[in-house]
Amino acid sequence: MHIGQHIKEVMRQQGKTATELAEDICCTRPHIHKIFRKDNIDIALLERISKALQHDFFRDLSDEFQQDRT
Repeated sequence: MHIGQHIKEVMRQQGKTATELAEDICCTRPHIHKIFRKDNIDIALLERISKALQHDFFRDLSDEFQQDRT
């Protein structure tokens, strides 16, 4: 899973903008766009994004991990 693209997809499904997410996690809009390009992410940052979007990205990663094992 490309976590940055997944975050972008979830954000758009919720109708949020990069600016809104940036405000929610106390960073800048350009930083959000950098996150979208990342295929891995710091756990603390992912936790902040998960809370801001009220979406369990950790579960998504775990589910993908389980699928890859079968």
